[in-house]
Amino acid sequence: MGGGPVPSFGSQRLGALFCLRSGKLGEQCEAVVRFPRLFQKYPFPILINSAFLKLADVFRVGNNFLRLCVLKVTQQSEKHLEKILNVDEFVKRVFSVIHSNDPVARAITLRMLGSMASIIPERKNAHHSIRQSLDSHDNVEVEAAIFAAANFSAQSKDFAAGICNKISEMIQGLATPVDLKLKLIPILQHMHHDASLASSSRQLLQQLVTSYPSTKMVIVTLHTFTLLAASSLVDIPKQIQLLLQYLKNDPRKAVKRLAIQDLKLLANKTPHTWSRENIQALCESALHTPYDSLKLGMLSVLSALSGTIAIKQYFSSAPGTAATTARSFDLVKLAQECCYHNNRGIAAHGVRILTNISASCQEKDLLPLEQDAVFGLESLLVLCSQDDSPGAQATLKITLTCMVKLVKCRPHLSQSVVESLLTQLHSAQDAARILMCHCLAAIAMQLPVLADGMLGDLMDLYKLIGRSTTDKKQELLVSLATVIFVSSQKALSSEIKTVIKQQLENASNGWTAYRIARQASRMGNHDMARELYQSLLTQVASEHFYFWLNSLKEFSHAEQCLTGLQEDNYSSALSCIAEALKSYHKGIASLTAASTPLNPLSFQCGFVKLRIDLLQAFSQLICTCNSLKTSPPPAIATTIAMTSGNDLQRCGRISNQMKHSMEEFRNLATRYGDLYQSSFDADSATLRNVELQQQSCLLISHAIEALILDPESASFQEYSSNGTAHVESEYERRMMSVFNHVLEEVESLNRKYAPVSYLHTACLCNAVIALLKVPLSFQRYFFQKLQSTSIKLALSPSPRNPAEPIAVQNNQQLALKVEGVVQHGSKPGLFRKIQSVCLNVSSVLQSKSGQDYKIPIDNMTNEMEQRVEPHNDYFSTQFLLNFVILGTHNITVESSVIDSNGIVWKTGPKTTIFVKSLEDPYSQQVRLQQQQGQLPSQQQQQRTAYSRF
Repeated sequence: MGGGPVPSFGSQRLGALFCLRSGKLGEQCEAVVRFPRLFQKYPFPILINSAFLKLADVFRVGNNFLRLCVLKVTQQSEKHLEKILNVDEFVKRVFSVIHSNDPVARAITLRMLGSMASIIPERKNAHHSIRQSLDSHDNVEVEAAIFAAANFSAQSKDFAAGICNKISEMIQGLATPVDLKLKLIPILQHMHHDASLASSSRQLLQQLVTSYPSTKMVIVTLHTFTLLAASSLVDIPKQIQLLLQYLKNDPRKAVKRLAIQDLKLLANKTPHTWSRENIQALCESALHTPYDSLKLGMLSVLSALSGTIAIKQYFSSAPGTAATTARSFDLVKLAQECCYHNNRGIAAHGVRILTNISASCQEKDLLPLEQDAVFGLESLLVLCSQDDSPGAQATLKITLTCMVKLVKCRPHLSQSVVESLLTQLHSAQDAARILMCHCLAAIAMQLPVLADGMLGDLMDLYKLIGRSTTDKKQELLVSLATVIFVSSQKALSSEIKTVIKQQLENASNGWTAYRIARQASRMGNHDMARELYQSLLTQVASEHFYFWLNSLKEFSHAEQCLTGLQEDNYSSALSCIAEALKSYHKGIASLTAASTPLNPLSFQCGFVKLRIDLLQAFSQLICTCNSLKTSPPPAIATTIAMTSGNDLQRCGRISNQMKHSMEEFRNLATRYGDLYQSSFDADSATLRNVELQQQSCLLISHAIEALILDPESASFQEYSSNGTAHVESEYERRMMSVFNHVLEEVESLNRKYAPVSYLHTACLCNAVIALLKVPLSFQRYFFQKLQSTSIKLALSPSPRNPAEPIAVQNNQQLALKVEGVVQHGSKPGLFRKIQSVCLNVSSVLQSKSGQDYKIPIDNMTNEMEQRVEPHNDYFSTQFLLNFVILGTHNITVESSVIDSNGIVWKTGPKTTIFVKSLEDPYSQQVRLQQQQGQLPSQQQQQRTAYSRF
């Protein structure tokens, strides 16, 4: 995350204002439409307030086309409206046009007011103008008034309550045209501010449904009905029953489609409100309808419900009734019937329902449905893999997603699912092969189902793809290589590496080779990755890219050096770690050279530096263990221990060394925790990787404490594994296995032998070697950032020159205003979202001027913290700071974010300003008078003392 001072926007702003003052209409319009981009670049109130006031002037004096441009800018910049500081002045300038004789100008003004409803929800003059314009004879003005009424109803409870009767009269009035009624009815969806208002609106809609049975009226009324129920929440079960009634009894397909669409909306928003009878009625309608399009829609609703709590409510036996077998349920019959339907979409929803039932319901009589789900998935796989049309690919994605979910919940089905995928890979289209490879990799990451015997088929297919000439060839090479890396749990054989490199040479695409190398680094195949990075070094056009690839090559070589470690061979382990450190130091130098101001590679540098320090700590620990042989405890060690009362002294110098080593590992664990907290945009696999590194440090520090430093008070319960905890990758599985093994060894030694013996040191060394033998996984965030979030802070008052301090009198408080903007990349909130921002303000006295006074400690420092929730990605707050001590103070404002789960992330940025505390004039004058008064009295005292002699 970045931050710091806001860049100067004077030139852009002056250019826009200059064009606004131009006499040419084209230049004025061009200047107006540039404002949204200016707001995105500098989203702070100081600019936005002045810009909107200028736009309001243009709106007031310009023609209707300019007004329309200003309206579009206001609608595009809706999230910046709350940053307008002079709201009254802005509204006054815009509202003056409402008194125009031109109905089009009035209509544009009404739409402008409607677009500003979020900042002026309770303006009575705007409410009055909207009510008046609803009675206008000009259609354009009436439509604009309807737009404004809808927006104000959504924001203001008073306006909604006041306008409800007016809307009701217009809808029921005979003079109102039907097309106008169709536009008025949707306003009622916003009448949800209290129960009585929602109830009266619901009664009106109920009357309309029965009084106006035409197709358009029924569709609009029913949809408004649904949106009102979804917002008010209290009438959702009634609305579901009403929609099901129309779905069953109304013969018009358009009404049925609308009912299905609204049922799906309610299924996604409130699945817990669906009763067993509702689902049963929907199943019956789906079973009896002769139209495939309607059956597809109903199945999509059931498919959405099948992944929620509603499915368990459906299968739970009703009280007082005998439990029925699963196959007798209409939902199961419908899903089984649709699994082999000739319509791909219907079949896809059928297998998804069966998959969700198998995954969420553990009852014994539902177990036979697993095979039905598998057979349905296999048939769809065969059907869709031969077709490269977009519809077939969409169905295939649903099928493969269901396969991954089914295997995750039912691991015993994995073998048959994987075999069917491998069989179908040979005959599938290239687009389908890519998706199938992704599915295979996802399954193999969770479960070790791809045996070495399957590698032959994969390699044959890789050779076959290499001879292909389709445009999907590059993507397919990467996808299949990923499956091969996942399936080969140990190091790749030379034959496999040769085949992959040959196909890449034929493909002659450097980007494909880089992606495959990146996947090899993620899967721990560092030997293959190093060779590919080496081959790419001369194919890049930028020195930053060269240094990046060179650093990756060195890291891969370093990790490859650690694969040769063997248990009980500690001298070899030390040399392997030394060789790895040598490559890591080369790599970190290249990585630093590859960073740029726009791409500082902070996570990568932090991760690698921690890895270097961890390897050095491991090396030091092995040397410390060896010191028991080279420098055993002296003969008088027992006597020294008894004399000093410290039992550890009988172990000799190794006890102090082990204490330092334990502190070092705990310090490393803390640093890994800091790296974790600073990685807000990282994916879950990367964060889990960092967490595993932290746990390995804690494991070794615990082992040192349990074996040597404090064996009696060591507790093993808090470090015990979760047993059946779900692991997401092979790397995690292997690390957890090492953790469990080390803990078992440490616990058994702790009970049998007193410290320190060669068995204890051997156990520690073997634990280090076991951890290093698991190939490190460089996860996605090391190479690619899918989510980007940054915070930009602005402080006021702020000096013109950053090095210049702000002058404050010491008897006054400084009101520091902190404003901030949250900026997102192309995929905001992909992994986690910002719930609130935590701002921490602290001040430190840098240099003191004047005399030293005894001042309470509370007045010497400022340490404050506030949490603010961003609204439309903007937040602001204020701090009152005391500077009693004269001198220069350094104020630091640091921001961190809190996500929707309440986790604090130390993302930054950190901004610093200087304040100079000056003595107030009155105190200065009093002090000078006191000094001038003391000086003559001191001279008089000296003369009196001398006169005695």
